[in-house]
Amino acid sequence: MTEKQHKSNKITVSAQYIKDLSFENPNSPNSLSNKNGTPNINVEINVYAKPLNSKIYEVSLAINGKALNDKSKIFEIELVYAGVFSLPDVEINKEDEKKTVLIECPQLLFPFARSIVSNVTRDGGFMPLVIQPIDFELLYVERINKEKH
Repeated sequence: MTEKQHKSNKITVSAQYIKDLSFENPNSPNSLSNKNGTPNINVEINVYAKPLNSKIYEVSLAINGKALNDKSKIFEIELVYAGVFSLPDVEINKEDEKKTVLIECPQLLFPFARSIVSNVTRDGGFMPLVIQPIDFELLYVERINKEKH
C-alpha cells in the first residue's frame, strides 16, 4: 500500500495496473538504424477518473508517444496505466476532491508509467523514451479552462 499526505489525510492506493499497452514498430528492421537521423518525438498525456463508489476512484494515465521522421512512423507506444484510489473519509468539498483525484493520484502513478514506457521502447530496439516530469496541476488548470470555454 502506498499512502500520500493530503491536508493531514491519506490517499490509499489499493491497486495499480496496466489497463492497455500497445507498441508498434511498423518499419522494422529499417527503422532500427540511425541513418534516418534524429526522429521527431511527440508525447501526449491525459488523465481520466471514474468513480467506483463513494470516495473510491479509478484514475487512468493515458500516454501516447510517437517517433516520426520525415518519411514514416518509427514507433508508437500507447499506455493506459491505472490505479484504484481511496480518498479519506473526512468531508472535503467537491472541488478539492476533484483536484486530489486529477492531480495527486496521477502524480503517484506517473513514475511507474514512465518506467514502463522507457522499458518497452528500449525492448523494442530503440533508445529508451524517457518522459520528463509532468506538472499535473498545470494539466488540471488547462483542462478546467477548456471546460469553461
